[in-house]
Order: sequence, then structure tokens, then C-alpha cells
Amino acid sequence: MAHFAQIDQNGVVQRVIVAEQDFINTGVVGDSFNWIQTSYNDNFRKQFAAVGGKYLKANDVFVQPQPYPSWTLDVNFDWQPPVALPVDAGTVSYDWDEAAQLWVTH
Repeated sequence: MAHFAQIDQNGVVQRVIVAEQDFINTGVVGDSFNWIQTSYNDNFRKQFAAVGGKYLKANDVFVQPQPYPSWTLDVNFDWQPPVALPVDAGTVSYDWDEAAQLWVTH
């Protein structure tokens, strides 16, 4: 058994199921070309597919859903905020304030 992510025409992950490749190939769950295998252990395609995330075909990777509109993907396909997390984040809990474009304590 393996994990497969169903993607739409824009590469957005619609759902993730556990199945055999042969089952996916039958077409019972839709066009097999819209199902991409994903790794629960992040062994390939960057990371496990998440509903609402995207499959970037050109790079053969899954990326998590964009957490905030201002965040951008880095070269490793991880979302980065426009302002770095404060250095004391290991001891202080922060949340991103999208409207203010800064980290705030909670």
C-alpha cells in the first residue's frame, strides 16, 4: 500500500488516500494521471502531500498550503515569512500578524 494525492488541473491537492498502484490505475477514483504518489516519511517529492497544498510538476515536489499571502517559497520549497522569526522564538511563543506584517507574542 502507498499514499496517493489527487490533484486538480492547477496542481492543488484535493485528497490523499492509501491504495495500491493497480487500484489507482483502474480509474475507479478518476484519471490515474491526477494521482501522484506521496511519501508519508518525506522520502521523496519533498514532503507528504497536504489537502490544499500543491504539487509542483516542474520540480516534482509537494508544498504545503501557503500559510499567509505575504509568505514566499524559498529554494527548498518551504514557506518563508517576509520578516524572520525573532531569535528568542525557542523560549517565546510567536504568531504571525499578516495585517501588521510582523511577529507578535501570544
